[in-house]
Formats: sequence, C-alpha cells, structure tokens
Amino acid sequence: MSNHQIHVIGGGLAGSEAAWQLAQAGIKVRLSEMRGTGEMTPAHQTDGLAELVCSNSFRSDDADKNAVGLLHQEMRRLGSLIMDRAEPAKVPAGSALAVDRHVFSDGVTRALAEHPNVEIVRERIDTLPTQGMTIVATGPLTAAALASSIGEAAGMEHLAFFDAIAPVIHFDSIDMEECWMANRWDKIGPGGGEGKDYINCPMNKEQYQAFVQGLLDGEKTEFKEWESSTPYFEGCMPIEVMASRGPETLRHGPMKPMGLDNPKTGRWPYAVVQLRQDNASGTLWNMVGFQTKLKHGAQVELFRTIPGLEKAEFARLGGLHRNTFIQSPKLLDPTLRLKSAPHIRFAGQMTGCEGYVESAAIGLIAGRFAAAEILGQELAPPPADTALGALLGHVTGNVETADYQPMNVNFGLFPTLDDVKKKQRKEAYTARARASFGRWLGEVVEPA
Repeated sequence: MSNHQIHVIGGGLAGSEAAWQLAQAGIKVRLSEMRGTGEMTPAHQTDGLAELVCSNSFRSDDADKNAVGLLHQEMRRLGSLIMDRAEPAKVPAGSALAVDRHVFSDGVTRALAEHPNVEIVRERIDTLPTQGMTIVATGPLTAAALASSIGEAAGMEHLAFFDAIAPVIHFDSIDMEECWMANRWDKIGPGGGEGKDYINCPMNKEQYQAFVQGLLDGEKTEFKEWESSTPYFEGCMPIEVMASRGPETLRHGPMKPMGLDNPKTGRWPYAVVQLRQDNASGTLWNMVGFQTKLKHGAQVELFRTIPGLEKAEFARLGGLHRNTFIQSPKLLDPTLRLKSAPHIRFAGQMTGCEGYVESAAIGLIAGRFAAAEILGQELAPPPADTALGALLGHVTGNVETADYQPMNVNFGLFPTLDDVKKKQRKEAYTARARASFGRWLGEVVEPA
C-alpha cells in the first residue's frame, strides 16, 4: 500500500483499535510500531501488537453493575477489535474477562496484518508529523525523542507516574496440597470455569504479619534523582507501598480473605494470596495485585514464604516502569485533537485514561472521530451518561487540570443519580447508559 490517508503511531491496544476502526470505515492506514526494529520498551517482551504487559485481565465483564463491564458492552456494540479478539483468547477468571496474552496479541496482529486497508510498518517515529492527519497512541512508554517532541508541541512538560508489574508463576511449582481453587463468592465469569478459577494461598495471622514486615524490610529498586518526585498511580500501586500505609491495608486490598472459605478448615483465612490463570493452557498463573518494586532476589525469597509457593518457579518477576501522560483536558479538544496542532489526535493511556480497556476505548473513539473527519461527516461525542462518554469527558475536560491524574472508568465519572436508592444505583446507571448509548448509535454513521 503506497498511500495512506492517516498515520497511526503506536501498535498497542489504543493504536490497534484506532487503526481497525479507520480501516473498517474504508480509510487507508499506516500503523507505525517501534517494536520489531530491534528496539524494545522497558516493559514489553514481544513485538506483537496489543501486547498485554502488567496483567492479562480486562477486569469485570458485568455490564449490569460495573462501569468497566458496561464499557466492554459499548465497545462490542461499536465493533471493537480488542473485544472481538479477547473472545477466542479467554481464560477462566471468575467474573472478570481475562485472556491468554499470546493468543490475544497474535489475534490482533493477524487481523490488522490481513486487513487490506492497513499497512503495518516497523519503524521508530522520533518527531510529531508537521502535516497529515495523525493519531498518536504510543502509550505510557513513549520513546524519549518522541516524548520530547510531544512536549514541545504541547507547549508544556508532560507529566509522569510510576506503574508496576506483577510476577507470574509456573503452575507445576505450586503446592496444591496447601492451596485450593475458588472464587470469592464463587462467581462464574465469561471465560467459563466452574466458579473456582483462582488459586488461593491461605495465611494465618503470624504468617501475614511476617509477610508484611518482609515487604517493608525487603530491598527495593533504587530511584534515580529525577524519579524521586514522581508519584505512583493509585490503581496499580506496588504491594510494599500499600503495606507501608498500615499493617491491615493488604487484608482489605489484594490479600482480602472475606468470602473465601478454606475447605480444609471451613473458615476464612486471616489473609489470602490469589493467583489468576495467565495463559490458555493453565501453565502460568499471575499473582493478583502483587505489583512490586522489590529487587528480584528479594521477591523470590519473600514470595516463597507464602504457603503453597515455597518452591515457586517464576516465569516473570515483578518490575517498575515510568509512564507518561499529557494534561489532556487543557491540551485536547472534545474530539481528542491537539488544540495547537489539530491534525494530530491523541489516544490511549497517554491521554490520562488508565487500564487496557480504557486505553482501547479511547483509541476506538479517536479512530471514529478521525474517520468522520476524513469522510466529511459529523460525529458527536458519546453522551456523558454512557461509559465511553464519561471516560472521554474525563480526558477532554470534565476535571480540574491542576491535579489531573490517570483514571479508570467508574461510576463516579457519570452524571449523578441522586434520586435513586444506593442499592439500586449501579443498575440505574447501566440502564440509563444503555438507553442513551442506543439513541446515540442511531445517529452514528456506521463504517462501510
């Protein structure tokens, strides 16, 4: 394909979704991805498009009571590539939608590579294009040269925060005599399973207290000078940072035992470590909520004190990497265009949305906005009382810019429903959103 109508920079979830939406609308896309040129980011391990790094979960798939599940539903209604390719890659994860990382990435890569309107080019882009419609979806690990170019175009220094990665363990190294399979409340999710999709490693009070102390005492990755003032993202915080907030913090967070009956005792344990299936064959399991900046040796030593993990073999240890995002409410217009250079749109985590699904959703709507512009059509932003509209509103203006921080989709972003009883509010939010989204869809010109 010698010519393109739009340039998408970045082959993560947002860039892949944006490219798909454009291609489905009949628009020729050049999709540039740095990985595959011999370069790699600090967190990625392959050159596959839409590679999942920190987790293999798209979180809740409950569209009736959960904002991210509602966002899943809205994306499916808009022909999302990410949601479509998640289906054949699903693994059991209770009420969450989790996928085999490699099956998922391979599916996305193949779909885009086979599309006649998409040209995938393995190249590093160091500066923002000065002309030609462009979507920048390089994500939180944008290479330094391009990040600098973005900072110059935005007329400001871009912000930064830290993100962390959880360890992955080989199943055959887990002692299942110590552990048991169950979900909290035995919920069965979209990946199938029997309502027993998590491995649970129980701790008594003494073991838990020793573990917390080990987190506090363990050797941590040292920060460089520029890193010392960089904040963590609250939604993906290292477990040792949570432990420093108080001895009971973890028992009410990732190590919460409530609702988990240990079949060996008939009682809830004092604390529990949960592992979620990470690949379709079930040979790899992810330590849920165990993002960490502990040094690798300290991780192995401490995590092997967890009952059932005494002989654990790690396919991947935890890590820490620096993310970047721009002050989108100040810099972008309602259709995600850079106000100072309207031929450029931003999408994905760089805009200040957080999470795989949210990143893909902003890529989806960026692609649709760009397609409408190229085709000479009008596309109004989705209503603010829908999941996609609420998330877009956060990115493009419904927030104070002085303390703008990355945000997952949640009902707090939606217009309030104060006249509805609290117990019924989640269902009321989703019912209102579905009706509003349906009306908006009736106004949208669908891709050819």
